[in-house]
Amino acid sequence: MTALRTQRLNGRTARPIDLTEMGFGGAPLGNLYRKVSEEDAQAALQAAYDNGIRYFDTAPQYGLGRSEMRFATAIKRFGRENIQLSTKIGRLLLDCEPHEVTPEAFVDVPQKRIVFDYSYDGVMRSYEASRQRLEVANADILFVHDVCAFSQGSQEASDARVRELFDLGGYKALTELKEAGDVAAIGAGVNEWQVCQKLLGLADFDCFLLAGRYTLLEQDALESFLPLCEQRDVGIILGGPYNSGILATGAVPGAKYNYADAPPEILERVRKIEDVCRSHSVPLIAAALQFVLGHPSVKTVIPGAVNAAEVEANIALLKTDIPAALWSDLRSTGLIRPDAPLPSEASHVA
Repeated sequence: MTALRTQRLNGRTARPIDLTEMGFGGAPLGNLYRKVSEEDAQAALQAAYDNGIRYFDTAPQYGLGRSEMRFATAIKRFGRENIQLSTKIGRLLLDCEPHEVTPEAFVDVPQKRIVFDYSYDGVMRSYEASRQRLEVANADILFVHDVCAFSQGSQEASDARVRELFDLGGYKALTELKEAGDVAAIGAGVNEWQVCQKLLGLADFDCFLLAGRYTLLEQDALESFLPLCEQRDVGIILGGPYNSGILATGAVPGAKYNYADAPPEILERVRKIEDVCRSHSVPLIAAALQFVLGHPSVKTVIPGAVNAAEVEANIALLKTDIPAALWSDLRSTGLIRPDAPLPSEASHVA
């Protein structure tokens, strides 16, 4: 079994949460964009565990419960006490007629429709339903899901969801669950750092699952949000380290950036990053995966996988030897910010 380094999420959780430097993101196992067989899903989860991954993240949204149910099968093999587990609130899954199913980006889903609900009752109902699908007594981390403008469609809609979370008791429910020991930590899982910073201005959160907003390609979160996380002892779980594709594929025709075709200026910047990586004989995708772990607030990175081979590939990328000179070259050429912490400077707990 591969031994992975761990980091403590922070010093304020209801019980200690130590996260392996790589976790397992459960969205693909909800049949994101394409159907994943049960055999491949379980093989991916098992490969993750066998390779030392001990942090597993899922959500009701992922396949309208299918990801959580697949996790349940695997957790019985692993033993609940041997992993750290997170899921999310914000979407209730309700029975419906076939024409009412709201799969979003998922295929071959159960006959459910999504209702957004960030109220006290909505949080409690969502968490109870997740526990039943996961077949566990509790999760370790409970995230508020998708209150960002990217997911809600506009800044106005995002602001309304944040108000709902606080005005209708959703945040109160989260704090009650933490105080009662039903979860050890609370946070938010979103696609924008700005809403995370807003949430920190309103209340205490232990952590954020941030997708794609601190990467080898973009580090604007260093302006104010990540320094605030350091000050407040807030842990970051980093999703989307490849900016939805381009940092994995490189600047090829049709490369995706933020779920759309990459614009010319992004393609050009990635080409320059690729050139530096190539000069050090390092794959771009390995540099992208490891770069994010250089920041002290980033406790784990959770790339997706749909089968055992993809898990093995992710582990290999994590273990790829990257010389310190690559990072310093990226910094000196202005391809990463001068204040971006480098993996060669990072320290971890064994």
